[in-house]
Amino acid sequence: MADKRRAFITGITGQDGSYLAEILLEKGYEVYGMIRRSSSFNTARLDHIFGDVELVFGDLTDGSVLNQLMRTIRPDEVYNLGAQSHVRVSFDIPEYTADADAMGTLRLLDAIREEGVQCRFYQASSSEMFGQAAEIPQRETTPFHPRSPYGVAKVFSYWITRNYREAYGMYAVNGILFNHESPRRGPTFVTRKITRAVGAILRGEQDDLRLGNLEARRDWGFARDYMEGAWMMLQADEPDDYVLATGETHSVEDFLEEAFAYAGLDWHDYVKIDPRYFRPSEVDILIGDYSKAKEQLGWEPAVRFQELVRMMVDADRVRSSTEENYV
Repeated sequence: MADKRRAFITGITGQDGSYLAEILLEKGYEVYGMIRRSSSFNTARLDHIFGDVELVFGDLTDGSVLNQLMRTIRPDEVYNLGAQSHVRVSFDIPEYTADADAMGTLRLLDAIREEGVQCRFYQASSSEMFGQAAEIPQRETTPFHPRSPYGVAKVFSYWITRNYREAYGMYAVNGILFNHESPRRGPTFVTRKITRAVGAILRGEQDDLRLGNLEARRDWGFARDYMEGAWMMLQADEPDDYVLATGETHSVEDFLEEAFAYAGLDWHDYVKIDPRYFRPSEVDILIGDYSKAKEQLGWEPAVRFQELVRMMVDADRVRSSTEENYV
């Protein structure tokens, strides 16, 4: 009997990491996940598979531990999902964002190279790299114009991944993922902030919801669909870079309208605009063209906008406000 394939995931405690771990376990992988040492548990998204994954301590800002982990685990596939992933927060902590999101990718790639690990590498790139996009929709050939420290850090990661592929012959790919959400989305992200508020308002625990720019338009898909796509990228014969998206764009106001109306509420009665939530520089519209992934990988999104919003509202209607909320 052949040995199980071994996967290593950074950011396993996040939304994407938990879905990817599920998918890989279903496919028969041994799954290792890197977590940062903390005085509090941050593994709520993994509770249902806790005994099935091997969690190891490490940090993308610590190159020596990344080398040690690559040397001892010797994975067949590496998925770099770890990051300071909040765009607005990246303006407040730009240096840390660059260290974790940009230099962290370089440290991990170099650990793989230095330790001679023959693996396939997936880099979680982002539609935020397009920023003030030069064309609509955005595809793999669209020039980057990032509008946040997060976006800038992701552009570095994208190019260093391509550089290691070209310089060292590594099987390294970039998944340029547009916004992807789920009931496991962190509560500080606008989509989850909205659906959590709907649940809290219905339970009489919250009176209003404070938001920033309602006009920003995004291409929103379901996180699990996108993690299936990430896995598919590493199964292709040759490494390449792919956009994953839905090809639809909706405003924050559209999301509000769908979420509140589904619960029988009028969002105008609850939403207050708060200047604190505006970004110093905004990305007005993102919409992706996923035709390359469809043609070459056979990937397309299964869950569309309305189903996604309703899935999230349904989860937050029954979730107690005191329950672990995936911080």
